[in-house]
Amino acid sequence: MRFVIFGLTVSSSWGNGHATIWRGLCNALERNGHSITFFEKDVPYYRQHRDLIRPSQYSLELYENWETAKTIAAQAVANADCAMITSYCPDGRAAAELVLSSGDVLKTFYDLDTPVTLNALEHEGEVSYIPAGGLGEFDLVLSYTGGKALHELQHRLGARRVAALYGSVDLSTHKRVAQAPQYCADLSYLGTYAADRQEKLEELFLEPARSRPEKKFCIGGAQYPETFPWAPNVYFVRHLPPPEHSAFYSSSALTLNVTRESMAEMGYCPSGRLFEAAACGTPIVSDYWEGLEQFFEPETEILVAHQRGEVSDALSLDQGQLRTLAKRARERVLDEHTAEKRASELVNFVEAAA
Repeated sequence: MRFVIFGLTVSSSWGNGHATIWRGLCNALERNGHSITFFEKDVPYYRQHRDLIRPSQYSLELYENWETAKTIAAQAVANADCAMITSYCPDGRAAAELVLSSGDVLKTFYDLDTPVTLNALEHEGEVSYIPAGGLGEFDLVLSYTGGKALHELQHRLGARRVAALYGSVDLSTHKRVAQAPQYCADLSYLGTYAADRQEKLEELFLEPARSRPEKKFCIGGAQYPETFPWAPNVYFVRHLPPPEHSAFYSSSALTLNVTRESMAEMGYCPSGRLFEAAACGTPIVSDYWEGLEQFFEPETEILVAHQRGEVSDALSLDQGQLRTLAKRARERVLDEHTAEKRASELVNFVEAAA
């Protein structure tokens, strides 16, 4: 099957989760005989922080502006079986116009930010990367978030056929490795700064750090402001490209997952970080959101914390208990949440829609 994708970025993992998702999916699709051409606008923000230039398994078309890309994009779509627009694609509307006016290609939209999309729609009336007429003309609409988000895409944006395509982990990139001294911590957190995560991050990470000065805490990520309320025992690593994630997680006795408020309110929103950490054999403590049980069994495969005291309790658990927890979570990921599994689901969705 030939896929053409118009997305935010696959070349830079700086400040976004799209690149890691797409690298895993594209590599898995190619390993199974499919071909992918990914169109990405060459914006300065990602150009300055690019950590993938020439993918070996699929084609990356970096373009300066839509006018220069339109001809080659039209040729690619004409030869494709499935053409896909994603959320936050800088030229999403122009790409959608091209795809929706094409012939027999399966027309697909993949929203990797559904709660953010719906929130913007409610407060601003429109979303820049979604056609003015909504999603009703697409043959298939996929969502990174499941549950009621799927109903909302139908009800508010006119999507006719919807399905959840959750995050995943590329096992060729994320696995248990030797500890790296610069990342060693009793509790770690990996994620880009987001204002609507800050309250939970303070409750579940910074407050436990202040109450446990004998423990070492480590944050990795981009876009943290100078006013961030650091503590003496909290260490910071500025942006970690995906190849470093394994060393980061493998060096953590325990790692924290914190979900953005808009995502948590919608539910059924597993971060790719959950699957990455589990694949690295690192025990996880996470905030709770509806549907979490669909991906990991609480207290058996993952710890759940609503307040700081539960994180502090997790830090006091016996290492044997934590290893058992991590082992079970890793087995669950290998069975259900790999990039290979998601690529297979994507192909099945496309074939069913076709």
